[in-house]
Amino acid sequence: MRRYLVQFDPRRTPHYFTDILIIGGGLAGLRAALEIPQALEVLVVTKDQVEQSNSAYAQGGIAGVLDPEDRFEDHVADTLRAGDGLCDREVVEAVIREAPHELQKLIEWGTHFDVENGRLALTLEGGHSHRRVVHALGDATGQEVMRVIIGKARSAPNITLWENTFTLDLLTDEGRCVGAAVHQQERGLLLIWARQTILASGGAGHLYRETTNPPVATGDGMAAAWRAGAQLRDMEFMQFHPTVLYVAGSSRYLITEAVRGEGAYLRDKNGVRFMPEVDPRAELAPRDVVARAIVRRMEQTRHPNVYLDLSHLDPERVRKRFPGIAQVCRSFDLDITKDRIPVRPGAHYMIGGVTVDLRGRTSLPGLWAAGEVTSSGLHGANRLASNSLLEGLVYGAWCGRGAAAAAEGIPPIWTARSIRSQFTPESGTLDIADLRNSLQSLLGRKVGIIRDRAGLEEAMQDVDFWCRYVLDHEFREPRGWELQNLLTVARLLTWAALQREESRGVHYRSDFPQRDDARWQRHLTVPARED
Repeated sequence: MRRYLVQFDPRRTPHYFTDILIIGGGLAGLRAALEIPQALEVLVVTKDQVEQSNSAYAQGGIAGVLDPEDRFEDHVADTLRAGDGLCDREVVEAVIREAPHELQKLIEWGTHFDVENGRLALTLEGGHSHRRVVHALGDATGQEVMRVIIGKARSAPNITLWENTFTLDLLTDEGRCVGAAVHQQERGLLLIWARQTILASGGAGHLYRETTNPPVATGDGMAAAWRAGAQLRDMEFMQFHPTVLYVAGSSRYLITEAVRGEGAYLRDKNGVRFMPEVDPRAELAPRDVVARAIVRRMEQTRHPNVYLDLSHLDPERVRKRFPGIAQVCRSFDLDITKDRIPVRPGAHYMIGGVTVDLRGRTSLPGLWAAGEVTSSGLHGANRLASNSLLEGLVYGAWCGRGAAAAAEGIPPIWTARSIRSQFTPESGTLDIADLRNSLQSLLGRKVGIIRDRAGLEEAMQDVDFWCRYVLDHEFREPRGWELQNLLTVARLLTWAALQREESRGVHYRSDFPQRDDARWQRHLTVPARED
């Protein structure tokens, strides 16, 4: 009998029935919803307002071969190179060839991408060999794309959207996913039964104190999928964005890759431009290379950050290209055309996650998944800039079509099953905020950009200890459930980082600094849950 986060009696808990349940209201989830025929009912649940997703905060853009001088083969090669030997070439080629179609559909739906001289403006980002990244509102691509996607989803007659709905667990029956248990503040616990379920719940950036992610990114979907028996893999690969605005006491703010793509320099506290001595691509090296270089420079200079310098670029173009960044920096009395911008790396994108095949099917029948919650094989060991929104679009569409086809063959008749759990009622003695801060601090120190066995073993010991007395508690509100999910994902991430005794992509072991294809050119599946 499975254990769930909370105890409930299915005979007394309110039920809701739908054809397709989608967990997550970001780009991947809503793209999936829009692909489902109107003859099928779709319920989308999201734990905050639908505007609060990693997709909406994306700045850089969407990568796609749109320039006649660019080629699919070049985009594929760039992706494979960044992925450091772990990409699935079939997946890479399939996703990249879908990019022009998905971008054209966004335009048809009303997305206003930036235009230059009557054509789509394309920019260059780290790891790309060609200008192929479309953007909107200068540096607010996610905001513009989600404006269109959310509007279209809200107007679709077959799509119902539940906001402020926390997904506690996936419901399973005889080895297949049949829906989810959710909680709403006003209505309490609800059981949603669905013929097919699509998981698109996003990432887990809040495992770390320094992160570009909004507060909703606490790994809930990954933890729920693992508890339900779905396979997860490559959990050691957390990508850190090299440049996060670092002003003491303020919220962290992503400084997009495109700033370096447009020619910005990285300098240390002494004004030294250090990237050319690290990599021949200098500031345009892949994110893992740049992030490690920044960490080392911070250590060498004993300074908490480095600086982005745009002062040598055309001021008018800089302000036009990066209006959002300019506005945020202006609130700290920083002029991005003249002043150095203080930055340091922060957790940005979870490459590992729920294993999916080429069409978005997970190992758990009845469950599909798309976007950052997944490990699709597109990113390998290091995501190429601006491939993430592309993945959400393509896999969202694939999951929508696949789940719709699968739902047609399943009768919408469900019988409530007896569900038991063995939890200790929350005693009120746990300081949730303190535990969460302690976890984030530990992972930042021991499971961050540069790792070694001693640090990972210490982290594993501490996380295991916290898990032993936190995971058995039954909490009554989202802060507790988020803590349990963060601890669950932290344990899987730390375990995987300890197992992979090599350095590859975003996973760097100072005690195993070389890539080891003979032993480790393979995916690493995390152990299944033992009830």
